[in-house]
Amino acid sequence: MAASRLGMTPAQYRRAGEGVSISYASAPTPFGLMMIGATDRGICFIGFGDESEELLARLRAEYRNAHVEPMTQPYDPQFRAWIDALAAYLSDDVPKPELPLDIRATAFEMRVWNYLAGIPSGEVRSYGEVAVAIGQPTAARAVAQACARNPAAVLIPCHRVIRGSGELGGYRWGLGRKRALIERERAQRARTQHA
Repeated sequence: MAASRLGMTPAQYRRAGEGVSISYASAPTPFGLMMIGATDRGICFIGFGDESEELLARLRAEYRNAHVEPMTQPYDPQFRAWIDALAAYLSDDVPKPELPLDIRATAFEMRVWNYLAGIPSGEVRSYGEVAVAIGQPTAARAVAQACARNPAAVLIPCHRVIRGSGELGGYRWGLGRKRALIERERAQRARTQHA
């Protein structure tokens, strides 16, 4: 995930999405309902939940000053392709798709999220290991906060970060989903290695 793909400008970041238009849609997945929010530049939100109202509230809270509206049917072909790629990744043994992101991030968050994108599928790192890897060994707590602020579940794989004790730690979309995502990736990796 190159820094150039984290598209929202610092001014838009400070204004919580003011002047940005976001379209959203939901789709069922093995991990529950998934909502995708996107600008004309890329995906700005991926979340999991049980109800679309709950997910929409989270999207609106993330970008409280943006213009947020449902994607009209038929979906824009690009948006449809993004949904299909994510649904296939979550349902089948296909690699994580490389999709454009348009998200708000501080410089520290961007460093954390870029590192997370490089953790191989099926592997985990502790918050402390991530802090050391990005050159800030005393920042484990800040790494955990950056993971909690990640607006793009799965594409930025914060589910691959756990506590140093081996416990799962927190997950914005629920610990059950975090465990299931890790287990799915490990099973997928094992099948690939024995194929």
